[in-house]
Amino acid sequence: MRTAGALVVTLTAGAYLPSPLYPDYQRLFGYDDLVMTLLFATFALVGCPALLLCGPAADAVGHRPVLRASVLLAAVGSCCFALADSPVWLFAGRVGQALALGAATGAAQALIVRHRTPTARVGGPLLASLAFTVGTAAGPAASGLLAHYVPGPLVTPYLLHLVLLAWVWHRLHRDVPEPTVAREARRRWRPVRPHVPPAARKVFVVAGLNGFLAWAVVGIHLALVPALLERALHSGGPAAAGGVLGAVLAWSLPAQLAGARRTAQRAQYLGVAALTGSLLLLAVAGTASLPAMLGSALLAGAGHGAAFGGAARAVDARTPAEHRAGTGAALYLLFYLGSGTPAVAVGLLATSVPLTAAVSLTSRAGVPLGVLALLATFCLAVSERRRTGGARPSPTRRAGPAVDPTDR
Repeated sequence: MRTAGALVVTLTAGAYLPSPLYPDYQRLFGYDDLVMTLLFATFALVGCPALLLCGPAADAVGHRPVLRASVLLAAVGSCCFALADSPVWLFAGRVGQALALGAATGAAQALIVRHRTPTARVGGPLLASLAFTVGTAAGPAASGLLAHYVPGPLVTPYLLHLVLLAWVWHRLHRDVPEPTVAREARRRWRPVRPHVPPAARKVFVVAGLNGFLAWAVVGIHLALVPALLERALHSGGPAAAGGVLGAVLAWSLPAQLAGARRTAQRAQYLGVAALTGSLLLLAVAGTASLPAMLGSALLAGAGHGAAFGGAARAVDARTPAEHRAGTGAALYLLFYLGSGTPAVAVGLLATSVPLTAAVSLTSRAGVPLGVLALLATFCLAVSERRRTGGARPSPTRRAGPAVDPTDR
């Protein structure tokens, strides 16, 4: 379980290492804002099919081969960034990083849930989401600090990542057993489309909307904060950008832990409210004021943790065991799309208006989506209360395996 968690943290950190370095790449290679945002969006566009294909593949061929392949793909991605001398290399690196994380997500989560001890105080899905969030926060923070204080700012972060990947490869060899799946079963495996059972579809739609919004708001910050700091506030620099980006996800961690004490519906409601507030602040004053941008980032992180964690718990609790893999893949597909869609929208707008104006317009467009998510979450809560005869669902307890739906 620790090895799978370390793998998720390492791969996710590698996927977000370039975030505070994009302004440096733009100055070096001279590409426009659309190319910069497409670089970020490539992760979602490539990671979605990788997630859908490789999640079921781990059940068919075993976890170890899929996880090993993900480590190799991540190493290829870091090598492309370290050797980059044109935007083509950057796109190749993003493709490698997206394939690596998409391939590993399902297999690593399955290992974490399967090997969770009966006395663990935190459920398997929460552990997996925490590992994902830790990596997302650590990647930009580490690369920003290294780029500011260590020679070779566009090479050193990726060399360090290659060292960590070698360490994870060693741990995989030592801790994850060889697959026991028969060769005939491997030959019979075919890609499958995700399936959401009818009983869970209402919960899935609302949770998917909330999770999409959570990753969309975080995606705006991760993709565009470095450029905004440099252009609008003249506070640029990889260290400053990495610190702001790390703070976004650092606030997500305690929010996920705090949200686990509440019902999934309540956590989503509070999270979406914070996300909507973050968009309002970014739309009104976030591109012209450093305190406003920091406040928007903190609200985005806290809202992301509550909404993301609550959405994952809500879907997991209503999904039968035989459909969990397909439903989980479909849910993460929405998360991946949420992380990339705003960056593409801002990039398209930036071809005709300044980047700061494009961010404000995109943030304003996201506010109605936040209001819609709040209404949908409220209506679902009312519907669930009627279905259960007016009884309020109790929050998932931290202790005791009997209340963890992943133990079925």
